Amino acid sequence: MPLDLLASQTTVLTVTIITFFLTLPLAFVLTKRYLAKKGNQYLYWSLGLWFFAIGVFLEVLFASGIYSQLLIDSYLFIVVVLVEFLALGSIELVKTKIIRQAYFAFTVIATIFTAYALAVSQTGNILVSYVIQGNLPMLVVVSSSIATFAAAIVLEIVAIKSYIATRNRKMLYIIAGVIIVSMAGTLYIVQFPAFLYLAEFLGVLLLWMGFS
Repeated sequence: MPLDLLASQTTVLTVTIITFFLTLPLAFVLTKRYLAKKGNQYLYWSLGLWFFAIGVFLEVLFASGIYSQLLIDSYLFIVVVLVEFLALGSIELVKTKIIRQAYFAFTVIATIFTAYALAVSQTGNILVSYVIQGNLPMLVVVSSSIATFAAAIVLEIVAIKSYIATRNRKMLYIIAGVIIVSMAGTLYIVQFPAFLYLAEFLGVLLLWMGFS
């Protein structure tokens, strides 16, 4: 195996393993907080982080050379779902019920569309030197982008409004972490894979700062 390829595999494997073991306890913390406070935002954020942990675990498998069509399709679907759950958690901070219901309905439709796109498309091998950066079928790009870009807009608007209203620095860390974790999937979908692992790692660190 060439040394540069080995270095790439080692780096990706190290970063993904560290991110995975940072994410697991954070998901437990958010689940515990939901059980204690019963706030829907904690439920959605915890579900988003559990899906995020599963996605990072799949990245660990990919970096280890373990790959299949089912695994990559599952990964692509999980990337979308985790972003949607994180956005659903953030939009729970919006007081207008009809806005929350409208986004929930949109999320359901976008998720079904993404599942359909993955079912009818052939994604093939999208690993390059153990890094997820191959080209996706156009239908998958379109369906995933609809879901993740809408979620990114929701996250950014809610983040700004929440900080202006509360001036709570920890809430700012939480929202920033949620946005960056969400961006990790979005950056891959729009063909910026180099930032994928860095965004995941930085996002989890910000979430720890917010919930600690």
